[in-house]
Amino acid sequence: MKPRRILFASLAFSWFGLILAAPAAVLPPEKLLPTDTVLVVTVPDYAKSKAVWQQSPSSRLLEDPSLKAFKDKLVGKLQSDLIAPLEKQLGITVADYAGLAQGQLTLALTPKDWEGNNPGPPGVLMLMDARDKSGVLKSNLATLKTKWVDSGKQVRVEKIRDVEFTTLIFKPDDIKKTLSKAFPDANDANEGLEQPKPDRPGKGFELLVGQSDSLLVVGTSAKDIEKVLVNQAGTGASSLADHAVFSANHSALFRDSQMYGWVNTKTIIGVVARSLGRGGDGEGGGGLRPDKILQAVGLNGLQAASFNVKDTGDGVLVGFNLNVPESNRRGLFKMISFEPKDANPPAFVPADAVKFTRLRLDLPKAWATLESSLTDASPEAAGVVKLVIDNAGKDRDPNFNLRQSLLANLGDDVITYQKAPRKQTLAELNSPPTLILVGSARAEQVANAIKALASVMPRQKVKEREFLGRKVYALSLGSSQDPGGKEVERVLHYTASGGYVALSTDVAMLEEFMRSSDSAPKALSNLPGLSDAAQKVGGMGTGLFGFENQLEQARHMIETLKKESGTLANLFNASPLAGRFGVGGDGAKLRDWVDFSLLPSFDQLAKYFYLTVWSGSVNAEGLALKFYTPNPPQLKK
Repeated sequence: MKPRRILFASLAFSWFGLILAAPAAVLPPEKLLPTDTVLVVTVPDYAKSKAVWQQSPSSRLLEDPSLKAFKDKLVGKLQSDLIAPLEKQLGITVADYAGLAQGQLTLALTPKDWEGNNPGPPGVLMLMDARDKSGVLKSNLATLKTKWVDSGKQVRVEKIRDVEFTTLIFKPDDIKKTLSKAFPDANDANEGLEQPKPDRPGKGFELLVGQSDSLLVVGTSAKDIEKVLVNQAGTGASSLADHAVFSANHSALFRDSQMYGWVNTKTIIGVVARSLGRGGDGEGGGGLRPDKILQAVGLNGLQAASFNVKDTGDGVLVGFNLNVPESNRRGLFKMISFEPKDANPPAFVPADAVKFTRLRLDLPKAWATLESSLTDASPEAAGVVKLVIDNAGKDRDPNFNLRQSLLANLGDDVITYQKAPRKQTLAELNSPPTLILVGSARAEQVANAIKALASVMPRQKVKEREFLGRKVYALSLGSSQDPGGKEVERVLHYTASGGYVALSTDVAMLEEFMRSSDSAPKALSNLPGLSDAAQKVGGMGTGLFGFENQLEQARHMIETLKKESGTLANLFNASPLAGRFGVGGDGAKLRDWVDFSLLPSFDQLAKYFYLTVWSGSVNAEGLALKFYTPNPPQLKK
């Protein structure tokens, strides 16, 4: 045989041998999971998605050297006080598995024991494709089994379709002890008048762990695992891909997604309805029936909910969808079904607004739907509401009609925008200047109706004053404590101006809006990058549009947290949650976990922040929201 032929023959045999030795390609999650799966969250190709995410602004932010001190303290505390003790208790080292996900990484829930009217917890499935790291996975699983056996923990070995699975039997008391060390109960040392009640013996749970080819399969139900293995073998069993609603969502939304999730809400709501109605006729107090409430709210028509995340190359696009077919739309979903109208920021919305939302919802129609839904759920409650509305204000003015003066005069335009806090305090951060605008062709009548309605409230008096020739009303909302513990009275200021009823607890912001008709400010609509970003979410004509200036929001949040780190520690120390973290009575201990004073100056982080836009739309199949965050221009330089 000639040397060349020998070489070719050797290469051919080597190539053929590699094919036989290589693990078979693992099917995508929708082909592996059973048809009755009620929830799935998956990263279809973890290695590919991880490479994309590592270049994202958020990942680059976390790796910025200026955040190292802050991040090291938080991560170090989590590792030493929580992760390490749990790893020791469970015999599992996270690092052994962290880098093994090369293909899909999937979490799913199934209706394990949902028959009848008393459903149990769902079944849990976790799938991870290790691809060419299947050998390392096999070795790690063998080590895990040995650790459990050597430490005296309970294990059981069984085979499911000729694949060996190790059943790890968890005792909840063991995990509870570990968690109690990290998060001690602040009341353990307190003596009470009553003897402490003995802990009830917790019910353990079992976790089956095994490997089929390169696929790690973890679950709580052997039947569910068997369905996965049957689908993996391609023996003709039905899978989630055969579910009509999931299939439609997958084709329209999930292709090319870095991550997606889907929930079979129809099945879940059905189980909830059966569970609520298991006590006889299912009636609660006041004649309320759970099945009637679900139907009136419209949840019976909700078939599925989903989300997906896509990298567009110049940003991240996130979608949320509710499958509520128009023919099944009732209650809440019918009430919020808005029309595809112009939702652009009007010229009076200033460029320094850090948040903006505009919704084109027919408010009188929405109120009528709400009343109808309440009547379907509880005629008695609907009668009370009708009586209150029909008689509101008539003790002061027999001719006053709340329906005609207020509800019938509402329009189809609701605008909200917010500005950055004026000061770097927790109180300002918690309650930034915000303005709400409600469209109305008879805005003055609506403002007067609000005044008349407020006047009949106990101990309530509406104050009036003139500003730029218009009446401005002030209505007390009572007092509350700000984050610093100071009592602050909140007052709602409102007026009718420019075809809107404007409302705000910040009087300066209200007056700025009233002046905008005379001297238009620099408009948000002209903000660089806004229009281009809006096209990624379907434009501003879908009936719902929103904007967030993440740069300015992050600036004020980070600088305020740095400045108020001591106040935050004291506030946390006074909360019930502090005891569960073992820091009760000593606010300084919070800084062992999170020390905001270690945050760098925002100027060092500004390049990672830009803006986000979002839109909503309604079609025959349901409701959709889209969020788009373009990559900051500073990172492109």
